[in-house]
Amino acid sequence: MDFFNNIFVILAQGIRGSLATLGFAPNWIEISMGIVYTGVIIGICTVVALFYTVWERKLAGYIQYRPGPNRLGPNGWFQGIADAIKLLTKEDVVPCNADKAIHLLAPILIFVPTILALGVIPFGENMAALDLNLGLFYLIAVTSLTVIPIFMAGWGSNNKYSLLGAMRAVAQMVSYEIPLVFSLLGVIIITGTLQISEIVEAQSSIWFVFLQPLGFIIYIIAATAETNRAPFDLPEGETELTAGYHTEYSGMKFALFFLAEYCNLFVASSLAVLVFLGGWHGPILPGWIWFIIKTFLMMSFFIWIRWTFPRIRIDHLMNLGWKILVPLSLLNIFLTGIGMYIYLGMGG
Repeated sequence: MDFFNNIFVILAQGIRGSLATLGFAPNWIEISMGIVYTGVIIGICTVVALFYTVWERKLAGYIQYRPGPNRLGPNGWFQGIADAIKLLTKEDVVPCNADKAIHLLAPILIFVPTILALGVIPFGENMAALDLNLGLFYLIAVTSLTVIPIFMAGWGSNNKYSLLGAMRAVAQMVSYEIPLVFSLLGVIIITGTLQISEIVEAQSSIWFVFLQPLGFIIYIIAATAETNRAPFDLPEGETELTAGYHTEYSGMKFALFFLAEYCNLFVASSLAVLVFLGGWHGPILPGWIWFIIKTFLMMSFFIWIRWTFPRIRIDHLMNLGWKILVPLSLLNIFLTGIGMYIYLGMGG
């Protein structure tokens, strides 16, 4: 069981050993491992996107009492590959009046924060590319950068619908970043650390979702808004803005936006699992399998939210963030502080 629990750690050590045997200097070994980790992260993102494009449609079909994709491959599971081929072979159209440099850079840069974020997410014990002391702070900081390429896409397209969608995205993501960060502060107060691996280890006896139920609920709502998922998908509302900030994108560029959406959802689900749902802790099975199972269920929960609740108005969205979630998250921090003061005062 120890072998299966640490199989990826053993593989990484084997690669390091092979590079050292070939005479690589320590600095070059670290650079080579960085390239390997980046390739693995891109591979994970690709697999996640291919799987969840089909899984979401199947789950949506189940909710709506229809079959969903069932033509390509066994029970339709090759539909994601067919969609990828279709997007890659489509013509890349650039509007005449677009700022071509910004229009090109936006879909490339939107993928960068996701790669940076996945670099500090531990998929199991000792299974993070970087286990930083300020891992949670770093993760919040890099995921906040997603708003920049989104606004670049809206501005560079020189399209009123794209610009309106980008402005909505900026307002929404900045507004919900605050309650999202505040929802995590309760856990930080309890553990006294920003290192993600230590936060997970602190949940070996009890998951923080039972100690921080209000923080967990606030995180779920804020993370849904941060990832622009329904019912908070106003930046790309089809009935109002055609397709929002990626209205003028097609082919490979649109595929990168599509890939980034599912990867951001994966990051948000992974963070919920690590901070509130015990991370890789679980009985019998290896830790990394428990992490995959929990993350799969968390992503499925986000999909269920999308296909169950109707889209809300932009003013209701802002009111929910500033007038309800921010005060509730501050209340949660206050109650957690009092609880920790009493607990430590009793010699806990």
